[in-house]
Amino acid sequence: MIIKCEKVVKRYANKSVLDDVELDVRQGEFYGLVGMNGSGKSTLIKSILDLVGIDAGRITIHGHSHRHVVSRNNIAYLPDRFSPPAHLRGYDFIQYMLRLHGSNCDQIKIDSILDELELDKKVLRGSVNKLSKGMTQKLGLASCLLSGKSLLILDEPMSGLDPRARVLFKNQLAQLKQQGATVFFSSHVLADVEEMADTMGVLHNSKIYFSGSPTSFKQKFGGDNVEQAYMNCIDKKLAVGSSQ
Repeated sequence: MIIKCEKVVKRYANKSVLDDVELDVRQGEFYGLVGMNGSGKSTLIKSILDLVGIDAGRITIHGHSHRHVVSRNNIAYLPDRFSPPAHLRGYDFIQYMLRLHGSNCDQIKIDSILDELELDKKVLRGSVNKLSKGMTQKLGLASCLLSGKSLLILDEPMSGLDPRARVLFKNQLAQLKQQGATVFFSSHVLADVEEMADTMGVLHNSKIYFSGSPTSFKQKFGGDNVEQAYMNCIDKKLAVGSSQ
């Protein structure tokens, strides 16, 4: 098991954000985490990475406690609000991230990824604070793809991307999958989860209500697609909650 969460609890003041969360991510798996705004997706990701402390439970990565630095040696992470240092040029940021990850990518590989994502190399010679939201997101994605890490944790990775950029990034993920990489990602776009995820988890009211394949999710909650099944799932949980 690459990532394992056991009865994870996280509270902010008196509000429970994660309540006995159980989650497993296996080697080579693409796991998509879905949930409404404020459901705790980013908190769960940050808890896994030890960016926020948990109140109870246990998290392991590659068999090591998530509290130990060694557990994160093979991870590339893209936060939901990616904002690179404004004083850097685009190329400087890529080189900085390559050094941080200990990646030995050569210029040919770098240029290949930039071309595949259609990142304008002329623009990258300027300051990152002049980049559009979409270009900034591409920069963060490129740094993860070039990291050489076998586990990518991506929080809303397609935020700010136009339809063409989304397709280009999905193509890169497909190549990573063929290489045996593991990807744990959150998304509001259920169609993306249905398309890319081997396993999906539904985080709602602080709990994981479902974890399994998109196909089994549709069968369990009745839907021609994941979006419809998700609405049925949430409506069912809301109905149960209101009757208690």
